[in-house]
Amino acid sequence: MHKILVTGGAGYIGSHTVLELMNSDYEVVIVDNFSNSNPKSIDGIERIVGRRPVLIEADCSDYTQMLELFKKHNDIEGIVHFAALKAVGESVEKPLSYYKNNTLSIINLLSLLREFGGKHFVFSSSCMVYGQPDILPVTELTPLKPALSPYGNTKKIGEDIIKDAVLANTNISAIALRYFNPIGAHPSTEIGELPLGKPDNLVPFITQTAAGIRPKLQIFGDDYDSSDGTAIRDYFHVMDLAKAHVLALDRLFKGSNKSNFEVFNVGAGKGVTVLEIVKAFERVSGVKLNYEIVGRRAGDPDKVWADTSLAESELGWKVKSTLEDALLTAWNWEKKVRGI
Repeated sequence: MHKILVTGGAGYIGSHTVLELMNSDYEVVIVDNFSNSNPKSIDGIERIVGRRPVLIEADCSDYTQMLELFKKHNDIEGIVHFAALKAVGESVEKPLSYYKNNTLSIINLLSLLREFGGKHFVFSSSCMVYGQPDILPVTELTPLKPALSPYGNTKKIGEDIIKDAVLANTNISAIALRYFNPIGAHPSTEIGELPLGKPDNLVPFITQTAAGIRPKLQIFGDDYDSSDGTAIRDYFHVMDLAKAHVLALDRLFKGSNKSNFEVFNVGAGKGVTVLEIVKAFERVSGVKLNYEIVGRRAGDPDKVWADTSLAESELGWKVKSTLEDALLTAWNWEKKVRGI
């Protein structure tokens, strides 16, 4: 079995990906500093898979800590890198924290992967690298416009660092997956999205409002160029996203990649407004949401959704779950967490 280091593997997308990797016979080592995650997600993974991944508490932006990890696990063959600060609004308020954390971690990991002989790197990138595109849907060849937030810019810079590093060291190959908007939870409700503090993402804010944890859902802006005035995003099930990481790693290990650095859009390929998400959730849950329209949030693009044809043709990946499936699993997860 190939040993893979999954950074941020106790977090939302990380934990679902760890689950898929373990089901695909990869050996997983998780590193997480629990800044926005919970060790209990590892218990959930163990209950689903029947075995427990190795878990190391450390900070990827701390080179000394990561060096000790690689000395202990010197047979790591690849990395799936999730660990990052990721709140758009917070990045506008604390840009230096985001640049320091999100870029140093990539530099440390690539340096140690090279030093210890690992060959493969899968990067958790973002549709934020496109800024506000002129033409939709976006393809991987869509010109990258200036990012609208420091968070988005760290993803763009991260891709640049990885691309330059692998071109300079042809022993390493990398794939950047540009996510759109993953939502939902594992159908077992053993793992799901549980942000610490106030949610930054729409769906956990919706489910927490429906559960009575939040008094009211805030919708940021109703003056966008859309059918109902709210922003348009590309929402898809987190389990579909998790599978994309397995396919990316498989591609690298098989040597099927066509260059040392590849990028793929990963999304549903369909734009949905915020209010359409609200209405869809109300339908699947039977809960009427209390919401209010507030001003736009700094750093948010008006609308963006994906052309995923390259991921379909090259990775053999496409979404299998519906929007309603994803929302229902998110709600079932929230109810379990809150004891409803």
